[in-house]
Amino acid sequence: MKGDYQDLVDEISALLGTPATLEDRDFKLIAFGAHDSDDDSAMDPVRTRSILTRRSTPAVRAWFEGFGITRATGPVRIPAAPEAGVFRDRVCLPVRHRGIVLGYVWLLDADPGPAEDRLAAAMEVAARIGGLLADEAQAGTDLSREFRAVLTAGRGWQRDMAMAALRAALGPDADGLHAVVCATPWPGEAPSVRTVAGTAALCVVPWGTYGEERSAPDEDTGAAAPQALAALVRLRSADALAPALSAAERLRASGGPGAAAGIAVPRRGLAELPASWHEARAAARAARAEARLGPVAQWSGIGPYRLLTALPDTAPHDRAVRALLSPAHTELARTAEVFLDCAGQAGRTAAALGIHRQTLYYRLSRVEQLTGLDLDDGEDRLLLHMALKASRL
Repeated sequence: MKGDYQDLVDEISALLGTPATLEDRDFKLIAFGAHDSDDDSAMDPVRTRSILTRRSTPAVRAWFEGFGITRATGPVRIPAAPEAGVFRDRVCLPVRHRGIVLGYVWLLDADPGPAEDRLAAAMEVAARIGGLLADEAQAGTDLSREFRAVLTAGRGWQRDMAMAALRAALGPDADGLHAVVCATPWPGEAPSVRTVAGTAALCVVPWGTYGEERSAPDEDTGAAAPQALAALVRLRSADALAPALSAAERLRASGGPGAAAGIAVPRRGLAELPASWHEARAAARAARAEARLGPVAQWSGIGPYRLLTALPDTAPHDRAVRALLSPAHTELARTAEVFLDCAGQAGRTAAALGIHRQTLYYRLSRVEQLTGLDLDDGEDRLLLHMALKASRL
């Protein structure tokens, strides 16, 4: 698909004798014509920034939209505006399909500009681009729907049907190597796959365990239930996770403050997609719970949280730690967790906490009193350690 856009942009560049740039309706770069002129002014700052950063600034967007490009059905000439960073006149060719604007082709204007018959021919090419964008948008909608159906379907025939529909929608990609990414919380709709490099499918999923729907508003507050974004990322090799890491970081950043992302173990084909979603979701939960693991965590690196994230989201705290987890005993809980993280070694624990050993021993005795557990007993230690870790989730 990307090659098709590039071919059409090159066709417009050849028709009008000047490099063209194609952006979607959100001013994100899709393709651009090569600049082979000796005139360095042809590469003005707006075009350079668009090519290098893949998008235009809000000031540039506001200036262009002020000339009615979202409603135009033919070429629009736009004068320079140095105060907005636009140093050259431009011609905008709106890219439309069935009356809806889907993008824009941009050209640097000159005096005299392109002839009217050439511009008419270029608009015909822009209409072909509009058809491609519309087809891609529909395909993306289909993939989003089918991907979401697989991640929310119950076991049995419903899941089998959803999996078959996703396989058909993905085509040959279905048998490739993928990693599933989970970003949470997610504030809105799923972005286009074109905006997140390497992704085959994206969808928004209610924040629940695999096969559960939790899309209804909270009965107490009326607020919408939390959401997560699921991404299916293509990989070339199980040892080369860069595309998944890049997608996870970009999606996490888009999720806003406090967002985290998790990455599942790469798998080939779709048969184990349920397991992949469980792993990605668990890694995202662990990344949010444990700062040292996040903000992007891989399932392979979350240690005991592999087991702890299998617990229901609403599992109550174990009786043994309820008193210890009260706000009044925050320091004692931290002391106990660091002591257990240090395998019960008093010297390491005291150094990590920056306290005297006698202070440590006093705090540990208080922990035993509050919990009723014996820190010299291996099973009691295990219970306390897992309960403290689970409380973060």
